[in-house]
Amino acid sequence: MALYLIGDVQGCDEALQRLLAEVGYSPSRDRFIVLGDLVNRGPQSLAALRRVMRLEGAAETLLGNHDLHLLAVAAGVRPPHRSDTLDDILRAPDRDRLLDWLAQRPLALHERGWLLVHAGVLPSWSVAQTLALAEEVQQVLRGPQRQAWLQQMYGNEPAAWDEALRGAPRWRVVVNALTRLRFCRADGVMEFDTKEGRDGAPPGFGPWFDVPGRRSAGTPIAFGHWSTLGPLQRADLLALDSGCVWGGQLSAARLPDTHDVLDARQVEVIRLPCPQAQRPGT
Repeated sequence: MALYLIGDVQGCDEALQRLLAEVGYSPSRDRFIVLGDLVNRGPQSLAALRRVMRLEGAAETLLGNHDLHLLAVAAGVRPPHRSDTLDDILRAPDRDRLLDWLAQRPLALHERGWLLVHAGVLPSWSVAQTLALAEEVQQVLRGPQRQAWLQQMYGNEPAAWDEALRGAPRWRVVVNALTRLRFCRADGVMEFDTKEGRDGAPPGFGPWFDVPGRRSAGTPIAFGHWSTLGPLQRADLLALDSGCVWGGQLSAARLPDTHDVLDARQVEVIRLPCPQAQRPGT
């Protein structure tokens, strides 16, 4: 069975369909995982959501910040943004079923020896702790606390992880790291205002994956979220957000079939132009 990792689709279902055709994906024998931000900003969020939902078992998506934004807007706890393209989902006759399915999706996965996240991993977290913390938040989203949690999910504080955190502040740090993180300090303090590439780090901050002593180092990590980062493929790191909706491409990587090939430099990456692309800021 081939396993493909796909970068941020952002509601560009036509690009997703073309990419799956390009790699020869067959749901009877293959599987793909979107690394978050399946919806929003592109013109076909409903179609993209329905495609992955329909292929469940042969397809999966992580929760990204845009997917969580959809859940928050639908719950009435977050106003829509002017640039959102979520109305087709919010007005769909089966919206409740779609949203419930989306809320069941994971925040992190461990597949064939790889850690998969949407955005990043805090330097003090091991792979096992990352997966355990993701599971904590997933259980809240899947249960009766979802509405109350969505009301408390947003905010930049606490800015760093503390083992003593409990409840909403604890879960907020987890969500911010897994779905929003680009830059942090060596002590794990996160920064969320800067969206430039790695050379645009604010003073005292750096890309989360370059922090010395990062406990998840050595395990290959695939992530999306950072379209301005550009192609990045090194031994233990694979960045797959190639700016699909922002005038760029949609990327997919085929993971090796066995657990003993854990060098991201050996992974084939396929990129196709997005036919639904727009210019940044439009």
